[in-house]
Amino acid sequence: MRTLRTPDDRFVDLPAFDLEPHYADVSDGDGGTLRMAWVQDGPADGPVVLLLHGEPSWSYLYRTMIPVLAAAGLRVVAPDLVGFGRSDKPAEPGDHTYARHVEWTRALAFDVLDLRGVTLVGQDWGGLIGLRLVAEHADRFAGVVAANTGLPTGDHDMPEVWWQFRRAVEKADVLDVGRLVQSGCRTPLTPQVRAAYDAPFPDESYKAGPRAMPQLVPTRPDDPATEANRAAWRALGRRDVPFLCAFSDGDPITGAMGPILARTMPGAAGRAHPTITGAGHFLQEDAGPALATVVTEFVAGIR
Repeated sequence: MRTLRTPDDRFVDLPAFDLEPHYADVSDGDGGTLRMAWVQDGPADGPVVLLLHGEPSWSYLYRTMIPVLAAAGLRVVAPDLVGFGRSDKPAEPGDHTYARHVEWTRALAFDVLDLRGVTLVGQDWGGLIGLRLVAEHADRFAGVVAANTGLPTGDHDMPEVWWQFRRAVEKADVLDVGRLVQSGCRTPLTPQVRAAYDAPFPDESYKAGPRAMPQLVPTRPDDPATEANRAAWRALGRRDVPFLCAFSDGDPITGAMGPILARTMPGAAGRAHPTITGAGHFLQEDAGPALATVVTEFVAGIR
């Protein structure tokens, strides 16, 4: 597997994101290794919160949440998915599969970091990957906060706005990552923040991950990931892990999934599921401190 590694100087002087990165190698599933990156904060013995980002962002998305969570005594771990952020980038879109992303993330979280008693915070692909981990490794998790995400099986069609996004990614000669993030936010991003989202991708050759991810979402019943996701739904339906839906009030892509998760997850029963107001798809960007407060209160309530 041919990989690219973003030069460190691309990440110098990022706005409001001065946490030291950490690195470890995981198997690439093809006979080699990939270097994955993460940032962390908070007390080493605090309850673990695993923040998983999605497409096409990276751990920078959580920069306004991390200080709030750490100040509340939580151990925060925010990885960069393979192909994003400071993590290595497989150079061919075909190197990316749903199963590989689940395994790469599992290897970092459990084999390298040995995280236990984890509260997952998953948004976008962070939920698609994270919910699989919860289903397949329930003993590692203390709770779940699902924020603008889901677990598609291809048995139901995706909303038209998502198909528009997928077609835009497929057709773009130059994939403008900063613009894609801005399109999923309600608040204007400064040029410096947009540049931070572009930082992991010096040129088009680094963007196989962002280009591949929309194609990996199961959209038909015979998708390669469908059976594993159906199995995950069945497993999650049998487990009473505390589950909170914290969706925004302005996400046309995943908005319909909030009520479904709240209704079907056993650990969601009897909970007041908050709506994060004034926020779009990237609710961490629009309302990060508000979402962080929801997470801290949830963790405190399940301890």
